[in-house]
Amino acid sequence: MNFVLVPLHTDKLETNSYSDNTTFYVYAAFFNVLLTYGMETAFFRFFSKSEEKDKVFSTAFISLVVTTISFLILVLIFNSQLSNWIGIDQTYFNLLIGVLVLDALVVAPFAYLRATGRPIKFTGIKIVNILIYVALNFFFLWAIPKFGIHFPGYDKSDLVKYIFISNLIASIVTFLLLLPYFFKTKIQFSKTIFKQLINYGWPIMIAGLAYVINENFDKWILPDLLGKDINGAYSGCYKIAVFMTIFIQAFRLGAEPFFFNHSKEKNAKQTYALIMKYFVIVGSLMLVFIVSYLDVFKSLIVRDQSYWIAIDIVPIVLVANLCLGIYFNLAIWYKLTDKTRYGMYLSIVGAIVTIAFNLLMIEKIGFIASAWATLAAYGLMMMLSYYFGQKYYPVPYNLKKIVGYLLLAIGFSVIALKTNGNYYINTAIVLLFLMIAFMLEKKELKQLLKR
Repeated sequence: MNFVLVPLHTDKLETNSYSDNTTFYVYAAFFNVLLTYGMETAFFRFFSKSEEKDKVFSTAFISLVVTTISFLILVLIFNSQLSNWIGIDQTYFNLLIGVLVLDALVVAPFAYLRATGRPIKFTGIKIVNILIYVALNFFFLWAIPKFGIHFPGYDKSDLVKYIFISNLIASIVTFLLLLPYFFKTKIQFSKTIFKQLINYGWPIMIAGLAYVINENFDKWILPDLLGKDINGAYSGCYKIAVFMTIFIQAFRLGAEPFFFNHSKEKNAKQTYALIMKYFVIVGSLMLVFIVSYLDVFKSLIVRDQSYWIAIDIVPIVLVANLCLGIYFNLAIWYKLTDKTRYGMYLSIVGAIVTIAFNLLMIEKIGFIASAWATLAAYGLMMMLSYYFGQKYYPVPYNLKKIVGYLLLAIGFSVIALKTNGNYYINTAIVLLFLMIAFMLEKKELKQLLKR
């Protein structure tokens, strides 16, 4: 549903304003990692193996509430100085803080729903959040101008502000829906558990900050080097890779608690290997499909042709995101062995590659350098994670098939790009990939279905 906002935003906002929208969420991602400081993943780790589950939840919850409220107090004291320091309009900054605080307060309740196997309630609240956000975006950006609706104080010259207001309202409703979980358990704060959570979580936080750099450094630096208009076009076309992003995010939400809960099973490693293979198959299929119909997707998602100057980044970003998804899959080794510092090291390596590549190459080859930087960073992180994972927690991944599917998908995507939008050939390419995957996995699929 969030995907439908991309056509709305790119249609109603100039590339300059879309750049402001992107910058807002770059800072949101950065502060979100700081405010959660790896506590969510640490909670999953210790909740799954602890006999005092209520105490683990209560300790993590109290920790997040105290640090979030402390953050809010500090921001209120130094409000104008902080907004000037990071270079965000005061109104935008205040809206950003409201969203950040509310979202940080519901991290523990959401994690509790996932860890206790309540996907319906978790999904229901998430859908309510996004429905409100989407509906308000359409109301402010489309319905009011279209039907001349009178709305007090409405400023049509600053439409991007209403995107942030919509987000704040959606976060308020989500907070209210999860409020009962604030009183669900006894107030129990264990210093021992807190110490374990922090020791496990702080490397996750550093890794998260490095991930934010990997994902957003390009959108942060492009306005200064090439201008807001270029950054807006780049960010808009980047969104065409949203299908891969949604697939990876959905996988992470379900896989992380599953991996922890399944770790004690005898066949755990074989299961992880199986999941990886089918993850790669589905991700590779998505890559081939999106590239094959890229002209269709760009017309549907980014309808303003002024954004299309950056369309060449899409295939590169898709491959980069697929590498990132594989990295997340591989990351289970350092989470299960409590070697989370390796996740930090790997993410820092990726961040160094991202920063260096962007700074060295943007002025030479333009914004396309940022897409290649993302691929280089995630590709290297993926390969290093596999190497160290096999050393400390060897999983019998079918490397030949995984690499084979990736190379096949990239090869088919290159062919699809060369056909100049011939949908007959491109459809044949998609079907051929499907047929090859089915023939190779037919026997195993039949066995899985029988189970």
